[in-house]
Amino acid sequence: MSVLTLCLLILGLVLLVVEAHVPTYGALGAAGLAAVVAGLVLLVLGSGASLLVALALAVPVTAAGALFGAVTVRKVRAATRRRARCGAEGLVGRVGVVRRSLDPTGQVALDGALWRARRSWADEDGPPPGEGDPVVVDHVQGLTLTVRRADPWEVDR
Repeated sequence: MSVLTLCLLILGLVLLVVEAHVPTYGALGAAGLAAVVAGLVLLVLGSGASLLVALALAVPVTAAGALFGAVTVRKVRAATRRRARCGAEGLVGRVGVVRRSLDPTGQVALDGALWRARRSWADEDGPPPGEGDPVVVDHVQGLTLTVRRADPWEVDR
């Protein structure tokens, strides 16, 4: 019985570690928690204690593990919903000011830096934005921004 107990405890801990590194959405974590709890119950029963003592140990351990898993899932979901704040993805949707006319390429000042920019295909039917006009970044390709003329509601944000 002690070999089975030791195997369940080790397997449960290994599954918990693997869950932290592999995206299984909690399947391995739940199996690991169940293996650890079963190993603890067998350990307590093997030492001569009653089933009541084993369950009194297993229930709080299971509740703590489930609570930890629920908090972790909630934090991960909140982190994945947030918008990117840096890198190329963080520039999309930001408002800049044209410093050199975009005909066909020009320069846009954005957050204190000058970027090479070109007009968006959606904004090509009108005249190109002139110097001082606000523009919104639609796409980033390398070091070149694709921009369109900003709507009044986007400038006042």
